[in-house]
Amino acid sequence: MSHHAPHRRRDPFHAHDAFNALLREQRVWDIDLPSFDPSAAPGEPLPLFQQWFAEAVAAEQPEPHTMALATVDEEGLPDVRTLMLHDADADGWHFATHSTSAKGRQLAARPQAALHFYWPALARQIRLRGPVTAAPPAEGRADLAARSTGALAAALTGPQSEPLPDLETLSHASAAAWTRAQAEPDAPVPTWTKYVLAPREAEFFQGDAWRRHIRLRYHREGRAWSRELLWP
Repeated sequence: MSHHAPHRRRDPFHAHDAFNALLREQRVWDIDLPSFDPSAAPGEPLPLFQQWFAEAVAAEQPEPHTMALATVDEEGLPDVRTLMLHDADADGWHFATHSTSAKGRQLAARPQAALHFYWPALARQIRLRGPVTAAPPAEGRADLAARSTGALAAALTGPQSEPLPDLETLSHASAAAWTRAQAEPDAPVPTWTKYVLAPREAEFFQGDAWRRHIRLRYHREGRAWSRELLWP
């Protein structure tokens, strides 16, 4: 006759207490923080973004080119996901996705979005908001051609954001996409689209150990930019 230890039901309150204890043990910006003098900032956001990006790379911030993209769905509810920045120039901040994906459909219906960069290595955040336009198809093709074989394979793998029946289906589709991407580096992906967000607002946030965070917001009217400080 075997004896088994009685099954112990997990106490949800104990689990939550453990989670809260773990949460409160975490520390933020336990580093030497850089200074930021907003009075010396350039008159428009792009040069400051490019400077901060270079400083994030120098500080070995992991994946500084990743950002959160927030859109609005058909019910007017917010939606957000992480993707990569493809460029930042006088036209705006560039990214790409399938026009048939959830974010592509949302941008077609409501072409306004927000971007968010967070670089904890420097306690810095950047927020951008404004209208989004889809670039001509030729730019989408050029964008994909300039990227890696893996990026092309990913773009060729199934209908993004649609329900997936099982992981085996994904495995087969991915293998076929990689084979095609390697054999046909200029394989067409008609739905791949480059988008450009032209910010009307841009906020630069520099964290401070004493919680005296510096927030500088740019606002665009026509082609002119104005600047103002915000309370933390």
